[in-house]
Amino acid sequence: MIHGAWHGAWCWDKVAPLLEQAGHEVVRFDLPGHGEDRTPAVEVTLEGYTDRVVGALDALSEPVVLVGHSLSGTVISQAAERRPGKIEKLVYLCALLLPSGKSAIEASQEDGDSVVMQGAEVEEDRGRIILADEGMREALYHDCPEEDFERARRLISPQPLAPLATPVEVTEGNFGSVRRTYVHTTQDRAVSPPAQEKMYTELPCETVVSMATGHLPFFAEPEELAGHLDSLAKL
Repeated sequence: MIHGAWHGAWCWDKVAPLLEQAGHEVVRFDLPGHGEDRTPAVEVTLEGYTDRVVGALDALSEPVVLVGHSLSGTVISQAAERRPGKIEKLVYLCALLLPSGKSAIEASQEDGDSVVMQGAEVEEDRGRIILADEGMREALYHDCPEEDFERARRLISPQPLAPLATPVEVTEGNFGSVRRTYVHTTQDRAVSPPAQEKMYTELPCETVVSMATGHLPFFAEPEELAGHLDSLAKL
């Protein structure tokens, strides 16, 4: 389970135990520059993110269901390009499902309904984006319990810029050979519902499920999300 921008492995704290109760082994970790990983933002790259995921895949004996949230849609796509045989299926959780040659920044600029960057401050000299508290609440935590927002204020990390600016590079023979599914969040203010629909229409997924939540269903509706992930894993 791969977290998205600004967050860390901690974002799965409510969902991971539910999946474990359902019989799944859950692997989660911080990407470089996030959570407890102190890699400076200026040193973080999309390749570095992917290396972290590929290393985890290589350490496991069986193929996995690889879940990517938000920005990490790009990461799981790149991991599928490098290790298609290690992945049983990809789950894009309100995530960026991008064609080869497109970057997260390009996708964000095309999404006129997204408000996530309105509350953000870009620090180009430090290679990162800072998300202010109110912007975080408005774009991400508007339908989440207050306790999760207050905890996130302490735990979120600046988002490194380079992974957003780097285009995805995938091929039909590798990435395209891995089964894809999508969890569509219909109240999303970060990756808008129309943008999500456009992505999974242009790069079709074998299954699409919808949740009436914002961008963080693992906080807004953890039981429902765990149920969907359990079902998708078994398809």
